[in-house]
Amino acid sequence: MPRTTSSIRVNDNLILRPATQEYLSDLIEAFEETWPEVSWAMPWIVSEKPLYSQISNFINETEEKGRKGILHHWVIIRAWDNFVLGLIGFDRITRSDKAVWNLGYWVRSSEQQRGIARMSVDAALDWIKEKKPVFIELKVDPNNIPGRSTVFRIVNDWNGKRYIEGDSAITISGLRTMHECYLVEI
Repeated sequence: MPRTTSSIRVNDNLILRPATQEYLSDLIEAFEETWPEVSWAMPWIVSEKPLYSQISNFINETEEKGRKGILHHWVIIRAWDNFVLGLIGFDRITRSDKAVWNLGYWVRSSEQQRGIARMSVDAALDWIKEKKPVFIELKVDPNNIPGRSTVFRIVNDWNGKRYIEGDSAITISGLRTMHECYLVEI
């Protein structure tokens, strides 16, 4: 039975809140701060088109499908001032033949290297657990050194593995790049 996306308290300092239009302006600000690196996490963004409408459409779809349990996206929030730190989520766009969910995330540039991605990923993976084991797919551009480091940590902490059969080319800003696939079974 699919479940609705709900808030997740990571710790006293960090909360994951379902992505809604309420956070649109703050997400765009965080996105612009982190451009172009954030395009690794959201390769569907077309840099030549208005960002506002693309993010707004993404959030509308996220809200609707989140209520149905089809996908789950959260805004990463600093608890004491509601400052938007990034975005994390699960969708069903997998490229391996084993994964049920694809996990993606990004943290704004000014807040990186503080463990925010690590803590958010751990909380989201714990939240998505189901009664039976499921595979979660992580894709990473091998040229994205910080992203690759985070994926390696996730794979290590969650007993994941490299899954070469799931490698695939993804277009980001008009360039096709081969992405490595990793699987975590939870």
